[in-house]
Amino acid sequence: MLELRPNCECCGTDLPGDSTDAFICSFECTYCRDCSDHTLKGRCPNCGGQLTARPPRVGAALARNPASTLRIVKDKGCSSR
Repeated sequence: MLELRPNCECCGTDLPGDSTDAFICSFECTYCRDCSDHTLKGRCPNCGGQLTARPPRVGAALARNPASTLRIVKDKGCSSR
């Protein structure tokens, strides 16, 4: 089951479990749409993997399996690639 990290690792933007603006790599590193598209150009700065839309978890599924509350943010943000 996806961890559903609660924020963008670059800029700290909130990304709730039902967000359609969350992008992840295969290790679940999580970024907002703006950082994924413009700063990172679709590549994870941690592993180099492709960023893809994270499927939103909605309704009862989200209530039963809430998103993580552990926030991870890079100290200096993410640099452009």
